[in-house]
Amino acid sequence: MQTIDIARRCAQLNAAADANNAYLLAIHQGGLTPEERLEAAVYLLRMGGDYKVAYTQFAALYGEGQFREECLDIMTQAFYEPNVKLMKNRYEKNCAALKKYPYLFRTDFPPFEELPLRFFPFDDNGYLPFDLQKQSFGGYVNFNHPVVSRNFFKDLENPILARDVYSRYELEYLYDNVRPSEDIGRENHLYLHYESWETFCAHLQVLNVRELLKQKKIVFLFGEELSRYPIDFKEEYGIDYSQYPVKPIGVKDIHRLIWHTQLSSDNGGDFFNEVFDNHPNLLYMPSMMLDHVEEIIQQAKDVFADADKHRAAGNMPNFGNDLAEQCYWSGNRTDKDILVTLFMLQDAYMGGLDNAARIAPALFFQPHFAHLDYDMAHGGRDRTVLLSEQYEKIRSSPVFKAFKYVKTFTPLRRFTTSAAATFRWQIEKRNLLKNEEEKKKGKLVTASDLSMDRVLNRSFMIDPEDRLYKDSVLVRFEDGKTNPEATFRALAAFLDIPYTESMTYCSEKGVHDVITAEGNVAGFDTATVYRTYDEYATDEERAYIEFCLRDAYRFYGYDFHYYDGGPVDEAQIEKWVEGFTKINKFIALSWKNNVLPEATVVWEDGEKPINEDEKETAVSKIIEKYDTVRLKLAKRLMGNLYFINKNGQPLRMMPRLELDPALLNQPLYR
Repeated sequence: MQTIDIARRCAQLNAAADANNAYLLAIHQGGLTPEERLEAAVYLLRMGGDYKVAYTQFAALYGEGQFREECLDIMTQAFYEPNVKLMKNRYEKNCAALKKYPYLFRTDFPPFEELPLRFFPFDDNGYLPFDLQKQSFGGYVNFNHPVVSRNFFKDLENPILARDVYSRYELEYLYDNVRPSEDIGRENHLYLHYESWETFCAHLQVLNVRELLKQKKIVFLFGEELSRYPIDFKEEYGIDYSQYPVKPIGVKDIHRLIWHTQLSSDNGGDFFNEVFDNHPNLLYMPSMMLDHVEEIIQQAKDVFADADKHRAAGNMPNFGNDLAEQCYWSGNRTDKDILVTLFMLQDAYMGGLDNAARIAPALFFQPHFAHLDYDMAHGGRDRTVLLSEQYEKIRSSPVFKAFKYVKTFTPLRRFTTSAAATFRWQIEKRNLLKNEEEKKKGKLVTASDLSMDRVLNRSFMIDPEDRLYKDSVLVRFEDGKTNPEATFRALAAFLDIPYTESMTYCSEKGVHDVITAEGNVAGFDTATVYRTYDEYATDEERAYIEFCLRDAYRFYGYDFHYYDGGPVDEAQIEKWVEGFTKINKFIALSWKNNVLPEATVVWEDGEKPINEDEKETAVSKIIEKYDTVRLKLAKRLMGNLYFINKNGQPLRMMPRLELDPALLNQPLYR
């Protein structure tokens, strides 16, 4: 019996829930005739099934020329007419407000019934527009989708001109971030140009523009009215903005966050910080430990709370700093406001900030962790669950939640290179082979298994519905070094900031080509691109990494250097793990020198330090445990590389930053 037949039989027996499930399965399986698809969609809609599936089938059948009259009639009655009163009311209120607005130069709004588009609500967030002239449905559109899709702020020489912007999110973004003319002492209206007056009017039934008219910041232009850009406000309206002094950037002016994520150690974070240092449109500081940031924010809250008590007692607080005063008296002193204040108080990093810029700066934030811990769990049906305590801390942070606009970018370096470089740092810089300083602090630190850490760390995989990653991109460290102009022009465009002269060099506090950490190289020197750190990794260790991350290598354009790309069996994995000789050597030495000297064994005649033979036995058991986990992990990843988050949502690769081929100085790194 076919699934469609099962659905019909359930419907005959009045088993609506079972019939809905069967019709749904039949649609997903495919192979139905148009008549059967219509039958399934009608039943789902009538009997409380998944209305979105029914809606999608009606729209698809209409687009295919099947049952057009029936499908449009059903969709109109079920989805359009219940919402038409609300849309008409919104349209008329928008028109009334715009008719009074001084910088919209026409008022011939068509009657609601004559608008060229109808918007059929699909869900709480979006619509399917229907073109009445073409008699066709457009694609799904969510006007509140939190993505800034263009480089609006590419050129700040002239007032911002944006064309055919219908996204409410982007309209609010422009409104919130373009500064008032009065604040910068020159004409700085936001010019919105629309090619079609009728199409603009049609969108007034689904957009609320009234809130965007309050400051009279926007100039609306249609069609040939573009020739009026930019308007001479002194000549046409007698308004001379040059009489206003430049107003310094205020704490409450900052609405957008650029989150520079920490994928893992030695992925080029310092290098990217050096490029963004001294940018005129950023509140910038280099990476900071998140725990430390949270401590400082809490300290500021405590100071403000204490000031509240003194004020209640009749003593007015005095912070001795204008920015701190601003933050205190702003009323709603959020974690975000305090963080912005802390950034702006760092004079050493604010030297490049342009207080007279046309746009408010973005806050450039790289919260750092001492170590990023990822783990994997079995999710059933050959799925793997990714877990990270640090990631959950970011997601729940009130600082991140408070920013209305978030752009996220993640630097990535070849996994084998970053793993070996981090291991080198552990051994050479932290001196983990015999760390007397750490011992004095009561810490017994051992070397990490960086190969396994890199394999577990899939923080480049994102839930596309996670707000922090909806507008995100991954940029390769090697591209930034070998093709800096192409990379940073593209990254600036994504982040919606100008590509400025400050991005053509690396700096710290504005000083060019400073080596910000031992082992780094100055500026755009490509030496670190080609280092392999052979003394800290074997070919087997690196082949293991490449195999376990084979999907990421392919997606992000890295060739395999150690794994041949072919099928792998358990014997091959065991052979690789047997070859973890260098990492095992350093792990063993760190345990022998830092932990085992403090270890004791309890005998009948008392507690005694362990001897050399016992040390060797203990180290062998430790390495055996490492090997067991390595084997288990790689064997787990032999199958389908399908990853989900703890809520069962599928994860996907963060999009890779695409470079303009015309700007490449060298072939793309492979």
